[in-house]
Amino acid sequence: MPDSLPLASYDLAAALRRSDPAPPGQPPGGNRPEVFLYSHDTFGLGHLRRNLAIAGRLLAHGRFSVRLLTGSPVIASWSLPRGLDVQPLPPVVKVAAETYAARTPGEPFGLVKGYREALILRLVLRHRPDVFLVDHAPSGMNGELLSTLALIRREMPGTRTILGLRDILDSPAIVRDLWSSQDIHALLDRAYDDIFVYGSQRLFDVVNGYGMSPRVAERVRYCGYVVNAAGDDASGEADGVARRAATPCWNAGRAGGRPVVLVTAGGGGDGHAMMDAYLRALAALPEGRFHSVLVTGPLMPGDEAATLHRAAAGRSDIEVLERTTDLVPSLRAADLVVSMAGYNTSVELIAARKRAILVPRAAPRAEQRMRAALLSKLGLMHVAHHGPRLAEQLAALLPAALAAPAVRPEAWDTLDLRGTDRVAEHLQTCVASRSASLEPAA
Repeated sequence: MPDSLPLASYDLAAALRRSDPAPPGQPPGGNRPEVFLYSHDTFGLGHLRRNLAIAGRLLAHGRFSVRLLTGSPVIASWSLPRGLDVQPLPPVVKVAAETYAARTPGEPFGLVKGYREALILRLVLRHRPDVFLVDHAPSGMNGELLSTLALIRREMPGTRTILGLRDILDSPAIVRDLWSSQDIHALLDRAYDDIFVYGSQRLFDVVNGYGMSPRVAERVRYCGYVVNAAGDDASGEADGVARRAATPCWNAGRAGGRPVVLVTAGGGGDGHAMMDAYLRALAALPEGRFHSVLVTGPLMPGDEAATLHRAAAGRSDIEVLERTTDLVPSLRAADLVVSMAGYNTSVELIAARKRAILVPRAAPRAEQRMRAALLSKLGLMHVAHHGPRLAEQLAALLPAALAAPAVRPEAWDTLDLRGTDRVAEHLQTCVASRSASLEPAA
C-alpha cells in the first residue's frame, strides 16, 4: 500500500468542507463524545444487529451520542435504540467474494460506491466524531473508507479510529491471503488506534491466526461476545431499546402446549436450503410431536419463501412467518432452535442457554463451520451440515436434541458475554485518554 492514500479524495473532501461546514458556534457531537458506527451491511443482518447491540449499550450509559452509518435495506423497519441517529447509505449487495452490486436494478455500482464514499466523508467532516468504530471491514465496502481513514489521520487528531472484528472472519489461510492482497496489515498499522475483537482469545486467537504484526498486536483488545442485552428485559426498555415485541411470534393456540422448534436463518438471504431440508425432515417424523415455527427473514426472495409456504400448507403443526420485529423473546421461549451459525444468532443462543441445532453456511466462508465446530466441541450445541443428506441428519437430530439432558451451567460459563459492556468501558477510556493527550501543556 502506498505511504499516502489517494490525494483525489482530499480534493473531494475540501469541496465538501466548503459546501457543508459545521453550524457556527456548535461543537461537533454536542456536549457528549460522539461515536460513529460504520456498518457496511452488504449481506444479511449480522453487522446491523451487532452494531445496534453496541449502540444500545453506549446510549444506555448516557455518556455518548451515537450515529450509525448503515447500508442495510431493512433499517427503516428495525427496532432501534432510543436516541440513535441513523444515516442510511445507498444499499449494495455482495454477489461473490469481494464483489458487489447496487441493490437497485440499473444503478451503476461505481456511482453508488462514489456516493457512499462522499457521504461518509461529508458526515465525518461535519461532525468530527470522537470515535470512528468500523465493523468487520478494515477498508470498508470495496475500499470506500480509505479516503475517510486517511483524512482522519491527517486532519483529525482528536478522532480515535477503531476496528471491531467478530470472533472468526474465515479460515486463517484465506484471511491471511486476502489481507496480503489488499495490504490490510499496513492499513491496520497506519489507520487504526485499536482493534476490538468481539470474542475470546482462548477460543480463537486472531493475532496468531491472521498473522498480525507485533505493533498491531499491541492494539488488540478481546472484549468478549457482543449480545443485545435488551433481551434481558422483555417488559419495558433496556439499553435504550424501545421494546416492540416481548412475546413469542407463534400462535400459542396452534402450538397447543407441544414443544416448539423455532427455525431461523437470520436475514434469510441464503436460508431456503436449510428450511426446505427441515420441512423434508418433518415429513419423515410422526406428525404433531412438536410445533414448528419457521421465520424466513426479510431478505429471503419471495419465490423461495412461497415454496416454503406451499410445502407447509395443510400442516397444523407448522407456521411459516416472514419476520418478527424482535426474535429474542421467541428464541428464549422455544424448546429447541434450528439455525445457521452466524455470529449474532449463535451468541444469542449462548446467552439464552438454549438447546440448538446449528446448520452452518457452507460457502463462501468457513466462518460458520468453524464457529459451529467450536461450540459443538464445547458440548453446547448439535451440528448438521449442508449436503444431500441434510434432511436425514435433521430427522435424526430433532428428537434427540429435544430429549437430550440440559447442558451443564459451567459449560455455558466458559464463554464471556460482556462484550457490549467492555466496548463501552474501552471507549470511555479511549475518549478520556485522547482528550488528556490533546490538552495543551501548562
